[in-house]
Amino acid sequence: MFDQKFITNAMTQSAENTLDRRRLFRAASAAGIGGTVALLSATSASAHEEEDSAGPSDSAILNFALNLEYLEAEFYLRAVTGMGLDDSLTNGRGKKGGVTGGSKVPFTPGSLVQKYAIEIAADEEAHVRFLRSALGKAAVARPPIDLDASFTAAALAAGLITKGQTFSPFEDETSFLLGAFIFEDVGVTAYKGAAPFIDNKTYLEAAAGILAVEAYHAGIIRTTMYARDLQAPAQAISDARDSLDGPTDLDQGIGTSEVANLVPTDANALAFSRTPAQVLNIAYLNPKSVKSGGFFPKGVNGKLNTSGGS
Repeated sequence: MFDQKFITNAMTQSAENTLDRRRLFRAASAAGIGGTVALLSATSASAHEEEDSAGPSDSAILNFALNLEYLEAEFYLRAVTGMGLDDSLTNGRGKKGGVTGGSKVPFTPGSLVQKYAIEIAADEEAHVRFLRSALGKAAVARPPIDLDASFTAAALAAGLITKGQTFSPFEDETSFLLGAFIFEDVGVTAYKGAAPFIDNKTYLEAAAGILAVEAYHAGIIRTTMYARDLQAPAQAISDARDSLDGPTDLDQGIGTSEVANLVPTDANALAFSRTPAQVLNIAYLNPKSVKSGGFFPKGVNGKLNTSGGS
């Protein structure tokens, strides 16, 4: 979707301006109207004050996103093909790790779920390629990823199974949808936290493009789950995510049998945001401030690697 020239220029311009980086960082921790107010207050501060405040670089933000894309790509590719990313797409800075678990889902041949999975898998692999190309030698390696015990832990936390039972999203189409639901809404909120406040228009276009694709994916998964009457397990997963990412109650299920809630928004019909720390609370399956766990048993690579705490 985007060529190498645009991202190179965008990163060069942003790297020259700490104010741009600081605004992007603040955007990642903003949510709803309160976040907008905070942004307006921040932009009234002097550039000198902003320059004195340390914030993550553009490469740190993109590498954080790359970790998430590694996870999604490995999940969908293995569900569709039984194999993950090509080894050439997994090298980089930091500790490279393998992937535990994951297998080809026995989709009903030609089913809508299978078609959706194939398309989403291709998109996620393309996101990995794009971000790695954008980052060049600064790209982090794929960290160790767990697609086995992590899903059982997530399902146990959501109350979908009881102690001693296991859960695999690769067992059948319904299980696959539940596994995908864990990821998709989180990806949307992560990108939304940053994209609206990027000053560089070309860079904004790239972030908005990825955000839009992730939102399409989330919409597909939520709609398909609703059509299959999976409202109860969806709400259970939503509640589990809410219990991990802090005291706020923002996450939403897909509604009830009487009323659909396919687009999770606030009162102003705006999607909400998550900070990188909140995203990692969910990815690590831990409400505390930690650097590893869950889907990333050794943590993510890059500077943004610590989850938040209550």
